[in-house]
Amino acid sequence: MTFKETPATIQEEKAAKTIQRAWWIHVKTRLFKLLKHTICAAEHCISRDILKRVSPLEAELLKDPSILCKVRFRFAGSNFPPFIVFKIFCISGGQGSKYISGKTIITPRSEAAIDACRLMGYRKYYKQMLQDELQFKRYGVTDEIDVATVKDYMQYSSHLDETPAYFGGRHNYWRRLSLENFPRAMIMYDIMEYAQCGKMSARLRCELPFLLLRPENEETYRAQLMAVCQIRNLSFKAATGPAKTRHPKQGQSRSMRSRPGSSQRQTPNATIHICLDYYIIPPNMHVAWKST
Repeated sequence: MTFKETPATIQEEKAAKTIQRAWWIHVKTRLFKLLKHTICAAEHCISRDILKRVSPLEAELLKDPSILCKVRFRFAGSNFPPFIVFKIFCISGGQGSKYISGKTIITPRSEAAIDACRLMGYRKYYKQMLQDELQFKRYGVTDEIDVATVKDYMQYSSHLDETPAYFGGRHNYWRRLSLENFPRAMIMYDIMEYAQCGKMSARLRCELPFLLLRPENEETYRAQLMAVCQIRNLSFKAATGPAKTRHPKQGQSRSMRSRPGSSQRQTPNATIHICLDYYIIPPNMHVAWKST
């Protein structure tokens, strides 16, 4: 039995495809808003915590106050949803910075080059020279003497970042973040799990209306970022369901007047009980309670 397509059936199929296309656009737009909140919260709030999970040695190095660095996060990938990459930028403060490597320090036909050849061996030394020549043939701008314009300088700086350290580069390229690099106690982890696996947790579903709200002021936008990187109690959520967080409404100030006599009814014990129910205090954080 053959099925004949009638004009009404063709019209219904077109309408169904239009609805499906609009629905997928809505889903992708909602997911992109969540990912945008995630990348902004990661860059402005918990960049050091994420760096500790990815590379503890680099995180310890950046604790030095003399090293001014900024960790930036970006989207990457050719398909949707994109994945998140990060890179460490050194802030020189207008004074400039100098990267020291054997490629720039040791000049040809010098005693240092002869000693390096003797210590490395002829095979490894010739391999290094061939690698430098291949990089010059491929990229064109691989040394300071090749820089003639601003475009050449940007290409040379990008080449230094992507070149490994044993070839004279900085080895500071854009690195991809995985799901394990995000703290599990934050909604940020639930957003990345939803982007990668398509699974929405109950905690994210509870916060979804507030996160998708279009902020009309800076206070609402800051509250959305804090909601993404806020530490939650996983055991409390599993036992009693997702905790409801009060968020400031549009145009409403956070500082509200307290009612007369409310300070006498609230006790420090009750306040501590609420904080421990809804949040986890990390073991390395010292909390000081100040009585008023």
